[in-house]
Amino acid sequence: MKYKNLINLCWISLATAMFFFFVFTDEKTVGNFLLTIIISFMYSFVLSMGNGLINDFLNKKFPWSEATTKRAIISIVSILIANIIMVYFCNYMNFVVFQKVATTEQYFSGKYNFTNWFTINIALLISAFLHAKGFMEELKKTSRKEVVEQKLIAKSANAQFESLKNQLDPHFLFNSLNVLSSLIDENPKQAQKFTASMSKIYRYVLEQKDKELVTVEDELEFAQTYCDLLKTRFEDSVDFEFNVRKEDYRRFVVPLSLQLLLENCIKHNFATSSKPLLIRIFSENDTLCIENNLQVREQIKESSGIGLANIVQRYSLLTKRNVFIEKSEDYFKVKLPILSAKPNVVNDITQDKDKAYERAQKRVKEIKSFYGNLISYCIVIPFLIIINLITNPDNIWFFFPMLGWGIGVVAHGMSVFEIGKNWEERKIREILEKRHKQ
Repeated sequence: MKYKNLINLCWISLATAMFFFFVFTDEKTVGNFLLTIIISFMYSFVLSMGNGLINDFLNKKFPWSEATTKRAIISIVSILIANIIMVYFCNYMNFVVFQKVATTEQYFSGKYNFTNWFTINIALLISAFLHAKGFMEELKKTSRKEVVEQKLIAKSANAQFESLKNQLDPHFLFNSLNVLSSLIDENPKQAQKFTASMSKIYRYVLEQKDKELVTVEDELEFAQTYCDLLKTRFEDSVDFEFNVRKEDYRRFVVPLSLQLLLENCIKHNFATSSKPLLIRIFSENDTLCIENNLQVREQIKESSGIGLANIVQRYSLLTKRNVFIEKSEDYFKVKLPILSAKPNVVNDITQDKDKAYERAQKRVKEIKSFYGNLISYCIVIPFLIIINLITNPDNIWFFFPMLGWGIGVVAHGMSVFEIGKNWEERKIREILEKRHKQ
C-alpha cells in the first residue's frame, strides 16, 4: 500500500472511532476510547488492505483491458469469498476477543448473522470502490497508450508515404535522361522532339507526385503523352492500345502508376519491328489493367525495383484493396484498383481511432453504470435496514427491496460483462441450422 493511502486510511479509522465512541458508547472512558480506536483500525486495515491486495493481484494477473469478462467474474467471486472471511474474522475479534460480549459457540450459533451480513455489505461497498478505481486507472493508462500508438502509426504511415512519393521525381528524371542520351546518338532530331515532350511530361510529374490520388482521366491523358514520347524513340517497335470505360474517368488511381508500369514494360521486354511490343491499357471490373505480350530480355543491370514495388506500397497505405499481378507464358498483366473516393492516410487512421474510442467510451459508460448501481445498492440497502430496524423491528420489510434490487444488479452485471452471451449465440446457431435442414 502506498504511503499516501496509508495515511488516509489512518485518518479515516480515527474519524470512524471517534464517531462510534461519542455516538454509541455509553461509558466514555479512556480505556473504551482506546478500545474503539483499536477495533476501528482493525476493521479499516483488514478490510481495506485485504480488498486492496486482491485488487492489485487481479490487476497483474487479469488486467481489465485484456480480459474484461473473465476479470469481472473472478472479481465478483473472489471479493465475495474474501469479504465473508475477513468480516467473520473481524467480528469474531471484536465481539469475542476484544469486547468479550460473546463466546465462540454463541458467535457461530447464528446470533451475530445479521451483524455479519450488514458488515459484509459495507465491505463489499469498499471493494466496489477499489475495483471501480482500479478499472478507471487501467482505462486511463490504456487510453493514453492507444493514443500514443495511433499517433506513432499516423506519423510513420505519413512519413513512409512521403518517402515513396519522393522516389518518383529522381527516378523519372534519371530514366528519361538515359533515354535522351540514347536518342542523341541514334537520332538527334528525335532527341529534340523528345526533349520538348519530356518538359511537358515532367511538369505533370512535379504537379502530381505530391498527391495521394489523381483521376483516371488525368492519369490516362498523361500516359498517352508518355506513350507518344516512347513512340518517338521506338517507332514501330512498340504499339499502344487504350480501352478504358468512360464511367471510370472520374474515379481515382495512384499518380504516375501508369508511367511506372509502362516504363517497366519497356525495361523488361525487347521490342523490334518484326516482333513489336503491344501494351494494352483497359478497364476490367473495378481495376485498371496494364498488359503486355511477354518478350523478356536479359537484364544487363540489376533492376532497382522502384516501379511496381512503389505502386504496391502506396496502394497498401491508401486502401485494403490489393494490386494484382498476373503472369503467363504469353503475357504480363498488372491490375490497379480504381477507387471511388479519395482516402487520406492520416485521416483514415484518425477515423479508425475515433471509432475505437467511441466503442471504448460506450463500454466505459456501461461498466461505470454497473458500478454505480452496485455502489448505490451497497449504500442504500444497509440504510433501509437501519431505518426498518429502528422504526419497526417487528415488521421486516427490507428483504423485498434487497432481493428485488439485488436480482437487478446481478442481471445488470451479466448484461454489461456479457456473461452467458456464448450460450445465446450457440442456441441461435442451432435454431438456424434446424430451419435450414427443414
